[in-house]
Amino acid sequence: MSTKTNPTHAEPHHTLDVAAIRAAARKHVEEGAVSSGYQGNREEIIAMLNEALATEWVCVLRYMRHYFTATGLNNEAIKAEFLEHAEQERGHANRIAERIVQLNGEPNLNPATLTDYSHAEYDDSDNIQDMIRANLIAERIAVESYRQMIERIGDSDPTTTQMLIEIMATEEEHADEMSDLLDY
Repeated sequence: MSTKTNPTHAEPHHTLDVAAIRAAARKHVEEGAVSSGYQGNREEIIAMLNEALATEWVCVLRYMRHYFTATGLNNEAIKAEFLEHAEQERGHANRIAERIVQLNGEPNLNPATLTDYSHAEYDDSDNIQDMIRANLIAERIAVESYRQMIERIGDSDPTTTQMLIEIMATEEEHADEMSDLLDY
């Protein structure tokens, strides 16, 4: 006769205080994704994210303008790069806006203030080399802005930090591609 306990009926051994986690999750349900263990300064992070959101939208608009106004058959590859970057920047803007909402904030998409909050500048150059240079400068601004946000947020909000790291990596790729196009 076996004295082994049936493992399907054994009491689970938790390494975390599951009862406390469950109780905390039931409190303040209106906080949505923001749990009681959240350690970030939400107001400051939302403000930074709204600046990043404005920056991304200004970048979308700049890249789209450059895409539509760049002329010449020999510039088709560059135009395609502008369009691809515009679409990726719009994806960044969407991710940032979603994160702002998760943090119980409101994304600021007011067209009247986008350029005021943006770290990057809009550009209406007509020359393809000036367009590329303006985009490279804007990407360098974005990379440094994200680097500083990541440093400031640190470990207090790992979800936002991870998102910003991923976006920054794409911005670095964009800067590298614009740098390569300067030699085109």
